[in-house]
Amino acid sequence: MDGISIRPFQRPDSEDVRALFILINRELAPSDRQDAFERYIELSLAAEVDRIEDYYGERQGSFWVVESGGQLAGFYGLEPAGSGEMELRRMYLAPKFRGSGLASRMISHAEDVVRDKGFGRLVLSTSELQPAALKFYEKAGYTLAREEVADAANNKTVGGGIRRYHFLKDLR
Repeated sequence: MDGISIRPFQRPDSEDVRALFILINRELAPSDRQDAFERYIELSLAAEVDRIEDYYGERQGSFWVVESGGQLAGFYGLEPAGSGEMELRRMYLAPKFRGSGLASRMISHAEDVVRDKGFGRLVLSTSELQPAALKFYEKAGYTLAREEVADAANNKTVGGGIRRYHFLKDLR
């Protein structure tokens, strides 16, 4: 895949990141939970997505965009999550790039960033509504650490009784 770049987020990326975030979350929303997803989208935009520089800056994290041929293909964020850990957040890939191997490049890049920052473990979570992501993280060497049913909504989960899976990978 030529013409791919992974680089730090810049303010001009805001509109495209916002649009992809909304698109993917609407795509994930089961028909009986569309209202819950719309509330989650609004909450996440206000708390995080519409203020990426501040959100990740306040947490000593980083946010990365992936471009292919000059257009946004995906993105992900990283933030400290505890002693020696960083959390992978918002790893989203535009539908037309799925199955291209780009997600593997993204996770590898994220792992390199985590190591470069001196952290030894990467943690992440995803939901039961994302079976392809569950398989991807397992294939990438992540170990299931725990499961939970998320009842309350916040900028990290829709809530509403959706099962969440928490994974980790030691990078040392």
